[in-house]
Amino acid sequence: MLIPKTGEYKMKKITGTLMLLIATALLAMPTATIAQDDAELREIIEAIRIGWLEADGTPFREHFLDFEGARYFEGGGQNEGLTDLIEHHVEPEADAFEDFSLVFSNIEVNIEYGFAWVLVDTEIKATVKRDGRVIDNKGRATYLFRNVDGEWKVVHTNSASRPVNKARAKH
Repeated sequence: MLIPKTGEYKMKKITGTLMLLIATALLAMPTATIAQDDAELREIIEAIRIGWLEADGTPFREHFLDFEGARYFEGGGQNEGLTDLIEHHVEPEADAFEDFSLVFSNIEVNIEYGFAWVLVDTEIKATVKRDGRVIDNKGRATYLFRNVDGEWKVVHTNSASRPVNKARAKH
């Protein structure tokens, strides 16, 4: 049976099509946002890696949330607050190391409701200027992020590594 194409029929068809388009757009939006957030978090992690390599606190000041009580852990030690991390850890490494390399690999980004955590494998190689000791370590790091006013900010870090070849390591 053919239904005449009345104004009411056309309106229902248009309304149905619009509802379908809106539903599709709403379902696709979280995926697009997650992909965008994933890319942004990976860019931040790379900026932090470069900051370590260049002993430059700028990416830390830009991407870390500076708040009272902030603590950053590395190899069993800690820095209390962003200024402590930058002035007593990041920046002094330029004078402490020769041939410093830092590789982040196997980067895994996890995002949930304005919170994210990024897991990375690390490889650190350097020669200590003071005594010529060679560092050749592999390890892992975790970066915790919070979305603050539309920007991802690091709120905590934890990293640890150990010598690749224990026979070469001097403690």
